[in-house]
Amino acid sequence: MKKITIFTLLGLLLMASCTNDDSFDGSNTGVGRTGIRFRLKESGYAGDHGARVGSVSTGDYDKVFFHIADAEGDIVTAVRAAYDASTSEIYAEGLHEGDYTLVVLAIKGDETGDRITVNDISNIREEWLAFPPNLHKPLEAEYFYSLTPFEVRRTTSGDGEYISIDQDIVQDRIVGRMDFNFVYSNRYVENAVTERRIRLSEPRFRTSLNGDGTLGGISDGMMDDILAGENHSYFFMPIVEGTQVEGTIVHTTIDYLSEKNVLDFDFRQTEVMPNHIHTVEVPVKHPDDMSPLMYITRAAYDKGEHSIILSDSERKEVYTDKTQRSFTTSEPLQLSVGDDGRFHARFYSPIPLRDVTVRAKIPAVGNEYFDFAYFDSIPAFADFFEHTPLIERSSICRTESGRIISVPALTAADIQEADFKLVSSDPYFEKLTGIKHGWTIYWGLFNGDPDQENGGPVGNWMGIRPVHIRESVAFFLNFTYLIDMDDHERILHENLDKLYDDDGKPVTVERVLAQMRQARTIQVGLVWPGNGVAGLGSPMVFGAWQHAWFSHYTDRTQCSYMFHELGHVMGYGHSSSFTYGPWAEQLMNNFYVDNLFRMPVDSPDYLDSKSNPNIYK
Repeated sequence: MKKITIFTLLGLLLMASCTNDDSFDGSNTGVGRTGIRFRLKESGYAGDHGARVGSVSTGDYDKVFFHIADAEGDIVTAVRAAYDASTSEIYAEGLHEGDYTLVVLAIKGDETGDRITVNDISNIREEWLAFPPNLHKPLEAEYFYSLTPFEVRRTTSGDGEYISIDQDIVQDRIVGRMDFNFVYSNRYVENAVTERRIRLSEPRFRTSLNGDGTLGGISDGMMDDILAGENHSYFFMPIVEGTQVEGTIVHTTIDYLSEKNVLDFDFRQTEVMPNHIHTVEVPVKHPDDMSPLMYITRAAYDKGEHSIILSDSERKEVYTDKTQRSFTTSEPLQLSVGDDGRFHARFYSPIPLRDVTVRAKIPAVGNEYFDFAYFDSIPAFADFFEHTPLIERSSICRTESGRIISVPALTAADIQEADFKLVSSDPYFEKLTGIKHGWTIYWGLFNGDPDQENGGPVGNWMGIRPVHIRESVAFFLNFTYLIDMDDHERILHENLDKLYDDDGKPVTVERVLAQMRQARTIQVGLVWPGNGVAGLGSPMVFGAWQHAWFSHYTDRTQCSYMFHELGHVMGYGHSSSFTYGPWAEQLMNNFYVDNLFRMPVDSPDYLDSKSNPNIYK
């Protein structure tokens, strides 16, 4: 506490104790010359060992209560005063000569859940702030307090001038903070946590604050279980002297095999002091600590080095670089291990995939597959990078046959030799695995410029954007799924007279299927419709105008344009049935639209591209 001397006018208007709800305009009272101005600040927390862990900062409070008391501690009512929340300042005027004390109670946060009572007091030795003894939970707000003695004296110069001196008041919290730090030997165990329940054993906290800063009252020793979510910090009033906080943490996990594990960890905290952070270290020893499995949940995506490919903000230099962006439709989930040992999963799909187990067969481990990673979901167009425990330490693996084997720490080179396979109960996974004959797709600008408002058209091309590329992923997943559907093969056999080449000669079903199922690498682009062209195609190029990319799902005409260009990809010209003929305009377009519900991407709603602000207008 600092003692300061204030020079001010005497005998002004009267006002009693104030909060920040009061308004006060000092524009006509000589503010800065005739009044006392106190600027509120808040101190940083002190750590367990007293080291300051935060600097002094301007007090940004939600509520402020204050009193000015005389030398006997009685609250002075003959004073005009108010708190200005915009500047965190208390302004007072009207004090006679004498010794005074300013006491301030400030609140940050929503205190309604704490059920507090702020009493009207006539002397600072009385109870000012009270908490219910049966609160039974941590506090929801932080509470700050300060006591500042000062004096008012008339100057002796006799010239009638008085001077105001600004004073910063640094407030400390009357509450302490307990932080629970859960320390995991295997970070993937943390991803399997379903609940962390903190149980305090008969804690005794103080429940009141007098105007002079004295703490009093005792809680009833009861505390409801605390469910520790992402935030592990809790506010409490100080504990009663001579007692300590102790309790148990009930730690529950459910792994990827739906096996539940409940562990209890005891802890003890010897004190909870005002304005201090007390850290409770909780080392979590878990049966899965030696598991090599990467258990990937939504929380893991939030923590790791993960992103989304083909987002609207992705640069054209990236999405048109074949080395960075390309995929084969029969393998939309790309799995690999980099030179740094990180496992990489990249997913070319507009739909998430759920419940995915990645199994690995690594020659350095043996000739059996074992569970390597589990994803509770893989987001659409996910780009996932994470270090595997197999490099970090020795592990214990469970193989497909049920054997338990011990594996020493491996190198990145060892894991790069892995052969991966996938297991999933997701119906969408069954659709993706139904793509037996994949086409490799990558994208090009064909000299167009997507950064220009009109796409920078050159010839019949314009700059393709990610919104179109995502649609191309959907279309080619569907098309390469379609070519192995039994009903598709059936309609070809039923319509042999509608399959002919540019010379009008019949084409066999076997020939058509072989051409559709042939492994191909296609560069995809966006066609500019300004020349009256809706699509372009050749054995290595496929392009369609924007409307066709967005409408092929349900619009039979737009869908026929897509198959027209696929006819060109298969090597046919305009005199065949595969372009301006029944294969493209009757058989395939109708089959595609009528059977969309059976295909992997069975709705335009997943991408909702027509509503995307980045489409060309």
